[in-house]
Amino acid sequence: MASSFPISAGDPVAAPTRQTASNNYLDFSTGWAQQYLPELYEAEVERYGNRMLSGFLSQVGAEEAMASDKVVWSEQGRLHIAVTSQAGASGHAAANKIRFATAAEAELFRPNDTVVLHAQSGTSAGHQVKALVTASSGVDITVVCYTQDGLAASASGNITFGDNTVYRVFVYGSEHKKGASLTRDALNPSFQTFDNKPIIIRDRFIINGSDTAQIGWVEVSGEEGQSGYLWYLKAEGDTRARFNDYLEMSMIEAEEAVGDQLDTVLGTGTGAQGSPGTEGLFSALNSRGNVCLEAFGDTFANDLGTFDAILAKFDAQGAIEENMIYLNRAQTLAIDDMLGNLNSGQATGTASFGVFNNSADMAVNLGFNGFRRGSYDFYKTDWKYLNDKQAHGSTTGGAGGKKIDGVIIPAGVSSVYDEGMGKNIKRPFLHVRYRKSDTEDRKLKTWITGSVGGNITSDEDAMIVNYLSERCLVVQAANNFMLLKN
Repeated sequence: MASSFPISAGDPVAAPTRQTASNNYLDFSTGWAQQYLPELYEAEVERYGNRMLSGFLSQVGAEEAMASDKVVWSEQGRLHIAVTSQAGASGHAAANKIRFATAAEAELFRPNDTVVLHAQSGTSAGHQVKALVTASSGVDITVVCYTQDGLAASASGNITFGDNTVYRVFVYGSEHKKGASLTRDALNPSFQTFDNKPIIIRDRFIINGSDTAQIGWVEVSGEEGQSGYLWYLKAEGDTRARFNDYLEMSMIEAEEAVGDQLDTVLGTGTGAQGSPGTEGLFSALNSRGNVCLEAFGDTFANDLGTFDAILAKFDAQGAIEENMIYLNRAQTLAIDDMLGNLNSGQATGTASFGVFNNSADMAVNLGFNGFRRGSYDFYKTDWKYLNDKQAHGSTTGGAGGKKIDGVIIPAGVSSVYDEGMGKNIKRPFLHVRYRKSDTEDRKLKTWITGSVGGNITSDEDAMIVNYLSERCLVVQAANNFMLLKN
């Protein structure tokens, strides 16, 4: 647009008020405006979107206070008896003997128990025979077969088991002769006790007094949807957000130390806090849970086979019907593709959109959220922690299953015996315990020190915002979880 007044040929003269005149006009071509009047964006650019990685535990678990240095809980053992045997010594099959790793395992099988012997190895692998236990001595038990003369029987129609055969042995009942006294020992239900200890997580934000005197306002939007103007405490907000992420990331990634290499550094060990570290989610699932090393994204048949193998593993555990799947992007899309193939109707040449009320328009959205396979319901979602470049999103897979692709977590609660409370309690399968007493709450402590900001606690010319938490993760019934790796 053309100027309505002539541009002054001489030096501009500043006007006492904001007014346009022929002698206070600045020519933008001189570069003065580019140097002294840049266009300032007050709003901070959200370059990475929501940067926070936490939120996973708040969706699948809960938080609860504790007063001690350790949390201990007991989980029920198997109700029925099933043990895998060892390869026997020479002559074991002819003597109808089966060897176990320990005497404690052999003692689980009492005289007059009826058992199924399922061969796991050798030329008879896959075959089974039913037998009656007649004796238990040391690490061996002696059996009498129901349908053949013995384990090493060679007559026609018999199954011949060798000395080195490994059996999967399970009890299905018992049989006693008339009038006999019951002399065998009672078999008490078994249970397992687990424990974990909290770790102390700390951080701080520091700003010197001089920087607090120069206030610069920035319009920001927080990670949780809030918005407004902040000045120098904007950086404190980012530090606090990062610390909140550390609280969850520590519960997921933490490991228990197996040696004494950290005792001196952390002041732990015998007579102090205990061994360094704590058991995080991935550590618990690697040691007590199930691990699937087959990634999705191969072919439809292979993906479906992998998923059905996961279901078979859950059938052998608690068979909890409702489960949540948290995945990285690649695995989420691969499962979407698998589900799409299940409903594509390609074999008949016609599309089937039954789960979408037979509406092709509804089926266009391939971001499946929930589905059912067999007797199990699954609810899946992306897990940002596995996608973020500053976390697992920058890792790659390899031999031995090094990359975390996702986790399958049972929904609902479990009932366990709390050693501290002395009674059965119901808790989410996954929950956080933090230290707390009547006078000290260490769930998330924040306090300010220094001489800046009105809270004078020292002569240091700075404001120091301190953060602290002491917590641990409890993974109950880890046998119902699945860690997906490749």
